[in-house]
Amino acid sequence: MKFDVAIVGAGPAGLAAAYKLASAGFKVVVLERGREPGAKELYGGRIYAYWLDKYLPEFRKDAPVDRWVRRERVTFLTEDKALTVESAVVEKEKKSFVVPLVSFVSWMAKLAQSAGAKIVTEITVDQFVKDEKGRIVGVQSGPDVLHAEYVIDAEGVNRLLLERAGLAKKLEPEAVAVGVKEVLKFENKKVLEERLGLDEDEGLAWAFAGYPTEYLPGGGFIYTYKDALALGVVVYLRNWPKLKTPVYELVEKFRLHPYVAQLVKGATLQEYGGHMTPVAGINMSPQRLYHDGLLIVGDAAGFLLHTGVLIRGVDFAIASGVLAADAVKEARSPSAEDLYVYERKLRSSFILPQLEKFRHADRLLSDESLFRDLALFSTEAAYRYFSIDENHRTLFEAVREASKHTKVSLLKLMINMIRMIRNL
Repeated sequence: MKFDVAIVGAGPAGLAAAYKLASAGFKVVVLERGREPGAKELYGGRIYAYWLDKYLPEFRKDAPVDRWVRRERVTFLTEDKALTVESAVVEKEKKSFVVPLVSFVSWMAKLAQSAGAKIVTEITVDQFVKDEKGRIVGVQSGPDVLHAEYVIDAEGVNRLLLERAGLAKKLEPEAVAVGVKEVLKFENKKVLEERLGLDEDEGLAWAFAGYPTEYLPGGGFIYTYKDALALGVVVYLRNWPKLKTPVYELVEKFRLHPYVAQLVKGATLQEYGGHMTPVAGINMSPQRLYHDGLLIVGDAAGFLLHTGVLIRGVDFAIASGVLAADAVKEARSPSAEDLYVYERKLRSSFILPQLEKFRHADRLLSDESLFRDLALFSTEAAYRYFSIDENHRTLFEAVREASKHTKVSLLKLMINMIRMIRNL
């Protein structure tokens, strides 16, 4: 059997490419190892809408959306203290939303199928198929070979196909983190809104640093679905040996912290999962994103932007899938020379420029002292400033006392703050 395009992976990147190509009349097949599209997908819960309006405007019509995010919170958390900063908008704008990824991916799959794409699930692609000249001309699963003029690799962060073909190096621990997430369901959405101080159907994105990861690089998060919330932790893989608590228990430890426990009291565990996520961004990209007969998109290409508080992946994935589809449509042949148009499109889009802009973010976010110092110092300084006893402290006195109590150097802290402002 032969197709015009074979796409490996039915995630946001692969399905975006499938939808655009099938809509243009190409014979497209998507090969997915999960039981259904989205079955193997896991993320925090948030999707940014700005670039979707350009690359997949159809989502505004009928894509599933649980809540539009209008409140952002950042909390530095220790064993017994918390300092929270909130940013909120009064207008009911629609710039980012929260939805279970499996729901969104399922919607994208139906969109691609309605355009004529064929999706085959529960199939594991073992390797690329090459002709006598070394050009990729299809994929192989067990003894079965499927031929295609073009192959799009959307296999995700576990890019085994690329590694086996020698097109990408094996990922180092520094390049990835492991996220563990629980979905906690409330009796009804009113309970969730009252607990978190939200208006009706208002969404919240909440990032935590310090205690959730035992002061190691990474953090905790809460995202609000319609009548549930996603609560989880993300830890850099390189720091696993330093954890006192197994990573799969960190999320429970985070949920049981008194500051968080009061918010989720009575909620029932609906889902639990873990997944690797790329954190190195463009620093983990393959040397080339196009080859004879092959284009690389989404997480497999390192297209995730991570700045600690803000994590963007789905909009990058969808945009890269659309650009790969455009490249196939414009290419005169599947040769690398003609598929170079894909890289030109990436550079003229937001994808490569923004990833380049934040190239040094992962190096900064790997600094262990940054996570410990900021959490301990900020919570202690705030506590001392707002605590009134025989000595009503000035802000300077509170800062000085906090520095002495936590043994955090103010000079080192200022240097790290400058690095954060420049790189995040």
